[in-house]
Amino acid sequence: MKAVALLLAVTFCAVVAATAHAGTSRPLTWAQKQEVKASGEWHAGCPVGLGRLRVLTTLYHGFDNRTHVGQIVVNEAVAHPLLKVFRALYRLRFPIREMSFAAMYGPHPNQNGDVTASFECRDAVPSPCSGNAKGTNWSMHAYGEAVDVDPRENPYVGCGMTRDKTALSYLNRKNQRPGMNEPIVHVFASIGWGWGGSWYGSTKDYMHFSINGH
Repeated sequence: MKAVALLLAVTFCAVVAATAHAGTSRPLTWAQKQEVKASGEWHAGCPVGLGRLRVLTTLYHGFDNRTHVGQIVVNEAVAHPLLKVFRALYRLRFPIREMSFAAMYGPHPNQNGDVTASFECRDAVPSPCSGNAKGTNWSMHAYGEAVDVDPRENPYVGCGMTRDKTALSYLNRKNQRPGMNEPIVHVFASIGWGWGGSWYGSTKDYMHFSINGH
């Protein structure tokens, strides 16, 4: 019986891994909708309803050189193109620090600031050149049509500054290290997405990829 149970467990894990490798796109469950609302990442007046969001489940390589199953919430309109992107990143063994539903929307979200994520119902963040000014227009994240990849390794900079002091060592983009996004720009470009690191002028958002480049 133990041998049968072990075989079933191994088979189940293999099925889960194979499914995650291919990637899945699913509507938010009732419980997940409640968590997103409780986290403050969605509220009445947001430009996208919870019914138009999807949870992508896919494999990714961690900075620990291990394979992890990750989740990210995106707009249903971009779900399948983004699954192609994350499959490509996995094949390239591009390292992602953290990508999970709980890290963004759970009762104890990840506080280290290095979470790869998409949907956040918020305004666009002004350039660090603007000091502590607040945004006045919806971010593409509010539509679930932008992804921030490894924020610490790819800071939002302007006028030679960044608000994230833990990312200071990554301001020099010529010193390429694991997790820096330059090697994967072509992957997002393959689905027509633009990169914040290509913005004109001194303001660059190296973590940011979006459907319209903004």
